Amino acid sequence: MKKYDVIIIGAGAAGLSAAAVALSRGRRVAILDMGNVPARKISVSGGGRCNFTNNAVAANRYFGNNPDFVRSAIARVKPNDILNWARQNNIKWTEKSPGQYFCVDGANVIVDALMHDAHGVDIWTSTVVTGVSRNLTGFLIQSDQGDFAAQSVIVATGGISFSALGVSDIGYKIAKQFGHKIIPVRPALCAIATHVFASDLSGISVDTEICVGREKIRDYMLFTHFGVGGPAIYRATVRDFNDIIINMAPDTNIFDILRRAKTSNGRKSVAGILSETLPNKLAKLICSDTGHIADYKDSELQKIAEKVNHVVIPRNDITLHGMPSAEVVRGGVDTSQISSKTMESMICPGLFFAGEVMDIAGDLGGFNLHWAWASGRVAGENA
Repeated sequence: MKKYDVIIIGAGAAGLSAAAVALSRGRRVAILDMGNVPARKISVSGGGRCNFTNNAVAANRYFGNNPDFVRSAIARVKPNDILNWARQNNIKWTEKSPGQYFCVDGANVIVDALMHDAHGVDIWTSTVVTGVSRNLTGFLIQSDQGDFAAQSVIVATGGISFSALGVSDIGYKIAKQFGHKIIPVRPALCAIATHVFASDLSGISVDTEICVGREKIRDYMLFTHFGVGGPAIYRATVRDFNDIIINMAPDTNIFDILRRAKTSNGRKSVAGILSETLPNKLAKLICSDTGHIADYKDSELQKIAEKVNHVVIPRNDITLHGMPSAEVVRGGVDTSQISSKTMESMICPGLFFAGEVMDIAGDLGGFNLHWAWASGRVAGENA
C-alpha cells in the first residue's frame, strides 16, 4: 500500500493547484487521475489559448444553488495573484477583450507551469479510483493500480462535460457516499437546439442582447444548423433561465427605421431596409416579400420589427446541446455542507473538494479556471 499525507483525485486545474500548495507546506502528495496525461481540459481551453483568468471575477459571475460560496476563495485568490504567478513562470498573455487574459504561446505553457509547481508530487495517470473509505487513521483509496492511504483526500474530479477528454462521475459518488447531497447536473456554456430559427441561417453571427430573467447579456450569437450558439447563448445557458428573449439589433429601434423608410424610401423592400442593419440572408428570411415597404401597415411593420428586436425562444423549445460539447456543468456537490473558507467537508473531516465537482459554474471568459485556481489553492492550504 502506498501512503501519503494528501491524495488528490483529479489532475486538472484545481487538482494541480491544490497539489502545489500542499507540497509547499511539506506534505507528501499524490494525484490519481484516470487520464493518460494531466490537465487535458486546460490544453484545449480557450480554443487552445487558455483564457486563464478575468479581471471581472466576482460572485455575480458564478452560478449554483449558493453562488455566494465563492466569495471567500476569490477574495483570497484574486486575478492579480494569477497574473503574478503567470509572470513568475514567464507566461506571456494578451487581452482578447479588456480584462480577459489568454496565453500568447498557447495553453500548454499553463500546463507546463502547473507541472513545474507540482514537481515532487507523485502523479499516477491512467489510474481509475474505484472507492474511498474512512478508517481511524485517515482514508483508504482503492484503484485499479492498487490501494493508497492518506490523512486527507481532495476530490477535484471536475464535471462530466467534454466526455471526449475522459470524464467520470466518481467525484459525485465519493461525495454521496460520505453523505453529501448532489445537485442534479445539466450542460452549461453550450449551444441550444430550437425550432425558432431556420437552419438556413447556419454560420451567420450577429451582435445580440439576450434577456435572461432580469439580466441582459450583450455578446455575439451564432446561428447553427440545429439552433443557436456562440458566446451570448453560452452565457445564457449557465444561468437559471425560462424563456430567452433575443434582440438581434440591440442599438437599433427597427420599427422606427421601417416607419421612416416607409415615407422616405417607399419603393424599397422591407428586406432591403433590414439588410442595412442585419446580414442580408437573415433580413430576407425575416421578410421575404419583395413588395414595396410603402404598402405595409404600421402594425405589420411592428410585427416584423419584433422578429428582430424581440425574439422569444420559449423554454419548451430549448434543448441544451448536451454534455459532450458543453464547456461546464451546472450542478454537482451541494456547497451547503462544505466550508467556503477551507473547502473541507462539514460531514467528514479530512475530505476536501475543489473546482467544478462542486455546484459552482462560472460565466464564459476565464471564470471557471479562476475558480479552479482559487478553490484548489484553498483546499491545498488546509488539507
